[in-house]
Amino acid sequence: MRQFTPAQLDAYLRETPTPPLLLDVREPWEYEIAHIEGSTLVPLRQVPELVNREDPEREIVVICHHGIRSHHAGLFLEHHGFRRIINLAGGIDAWARQVDTDLPVY
Repeated sequence: MRQFTPAQLDAYLRETPTPPLLLDVREPWEYEIAHIEGSTLVPLRQVPELVNREDPEREIVVICHHGIRSHHAGLFLEHHGFRRIINLAGGIDAWARQVDTDLPVY
């Protein structure tokens, strides 16, 4: 699993011709506070449902509050054959502090 800092992910999203799935694994109440535009909310407990729903060849950026839950989700997905996983190091908290400072932090 690759790790991107918020700045690396921001640059990557601006440059890539095929955007990855931005998979936010936090709880709905957290997502309501702050999220990356275009991200998809799938709480961590529902990540196993993705195994049969998503293309294992699709690139997925996993996001949570600080990067711990997303790391676990990424490991789970890799264990089930997904090979193009990127974890957002520092999570939405780091993203809000370093990239999109208009987002609230909590």
